[in-house]
Amino acid sequence: MTSTRNEARPPESGEPDLDSIDLRILAELQADGRITNVELARRVGLSAPPCLRRVRRLEEAGILRGYHAVVEPSALGFEVTFFALVGLDSQKLALLTAFEEEVSGWAEVRECHMIRGGGDFLLRLVARDTAHENALTARLTGQPTVARVQTLQTIRTAKSEPGVPIA
Repeated sequence: MTSTRNEARPPESGEPDLDSIDLRILAELQADGRITNVELARRVGLSAPPCLRRVRRLEEAGILRGYHAVVEPSALGFEVTFFALVGLDSQKLALLTAFEEEVSGWAEVRECHMIRGGGDFLLRLVARDTAHENALTARLTGQPTVARVQTLQTIRTAKSEPGVPIA
């Protein structure tokens, strides 16, 4: 059976079937999540109802996972951004999962990535000042399964681009 959809790329196993209009919708929403459906439809060359149906389909498929405001950390008193490379004393699944669950509950942990090579986790944290950063580092090193922590304080951020490149 042939598709009448404008194929931007062939779907692979488990990959959603996205056409060029879907990709344009994603690019527009990634650039401006506050855009109205009417304006979005105009930019991608659709009328409003089919555009909204496509957006809903992308949301239901889990491709569009949310809409967020980008907040200036220093405006809320968070002057320090730092990364922590964390190594655990064991790579047993239960310990890895427990660590993820623990730090996921910390408001200052903005990202938590399990990594390969050089450690088990890479965290991005925010702190009000260096004393707060030191307290967070001590809290990390005090976790029962943490064997080592290396912190890297951000001097400045040259690029912080949310999302992914969309062709």
